[in-house]
Amino acid sequence: MKQAETDRKERTGMIAATLALAMLLASLGTSIANIALPALATAFSASFGAVQAVVVAYLAGLTAAVVVAGRLGDVHGLKRMLVAGLGLFAVASLICGLAPSLPLLVAARAVQGIGAAFLMTLSMALIRETAGEARVGRAMGLLGTMSALGMALGPVLGGMLVPATGWRGVFLVQAPLAGLALILAIAILPACAGVKTSSSNTRTAFDRTIVPNLVVNLAVAAVMMTTLVVGPFYLGFGLGLKEMLVGLVMSVGPVISIFSGVPSGRLVDAWGTGRVLAAGLLALAAGAFLLALLPDAIGLAGYVLAIGVLTPGYQLFQAANNVATLAGVPSDRRGTVSGLLGLSRNVGLVGGAAVMGAVFALGTGTEDLAHAAPAAIAAGMRLTFLAAGGLMIAAIVVMGLARRRAAGT
Repeated sequence: MKQAETDRKERTGMIAATLALAMLLASLGTSIANIALPALATAFSASFGAVQAVVVAYLAGLTAAVVVAGRLGDVHGLKRMLVAGLGLFAVASLICGLAPSLPLLVAARAVQGIGAAFLMTLSMALIRETAGEARVGRAMGLLGTMSALGMALGPVLGGMLVPATGWRGVFLVQAPLAGLALILAIAILPACAGVKTSSSNTRTAFDRTIVPNLVVNLAVAAVMMTTLVVGPFYLGFGLGLKEMLVGLVMSVGPVISIFSGVPSGRLVDAWGTGRVLAAGLLALAAGAFLLALLPDAIGLAGYVLAIGVLTPGYQLFQAANNVATLAGVPSDRRGTVSGLLGLSRNVGLVGGAAVMGAVFALGTGTEDLAHAAPAAIAAGMRLTFLAAGGLMIAAIVVMGLARRRAAGT
């Protein structure tokens, strides 16, 4: 009996580790290219807006495919579709690293993003499928930790690879990692076949009560992506830091998130989703406003302190929101609802990269950021995160109204 329980725990741990690696890869694909944007601008003699498409294309592929990936997982099997996504991700990573032109790189990044949609969406659905009810918060916290680890590894790896291998190295390094995850997924994951029903579709899985969770998820993702897009330009051009140091500073927030992910999930299991959601959103709002004010006042130390407030708030929010949104969802709909969560997140990531990037350019007064004065970069930073803080205040209002409405029904 004890041996059977030990074997079950070991199997569950191996499954969790495989899904965690898949989540890490999708997150790494999001963050690792940001540090290479200045190098891409130089290599292809391209503007900020042109090289920004390398980030936006990946996020657009994610956004377009997340719901489809979830539905395909429900119908054809979560494991089968995750394996297909890993294969697509690996091939696209290789093409990115070998691309001879910026347009081909952008196209390959879009395909890589489609593969990442399968990784993110189906990892969440599978870990919800395999985790017990008493540990679902911790399971979601683990995925949040791995997502943060990918965000942390991206700038650090990029900061090391760009000087050593050029920009191509940041894409080529992802191919063998995806190959490893593919082998593990085939060997370890259970064959979770989705329920095939001709009448079921995305609309039947959609519950209007989760709309506030999806809207706030979008807003939070936009703020987090803003730090990844604006941060390298502020640190590099505004403060004059070298690429390696920029990568290290950019990893501070995700490193903090790594250590706060599982504890955040434990808090959800212990306190429930409502209080943890509120705490996370308040920390996010405070962190955004601090990013607008502290770097102007005390430079690099202010940036790090503000990130130290913002990122634990993100982990608290993510763990609580994922659990709240998937609560009570039948097993044959978890892929689709996970896809809706991914859709809202990735729309927010695209907004953070594109819209908030445009706000940053507006605040600096020029598209040519490489030649902008440090004071102009600081002005752009201030305007961008004041807007981000306002967005978080709006998110708090939306969630508060939703909870009041739910309490009244």
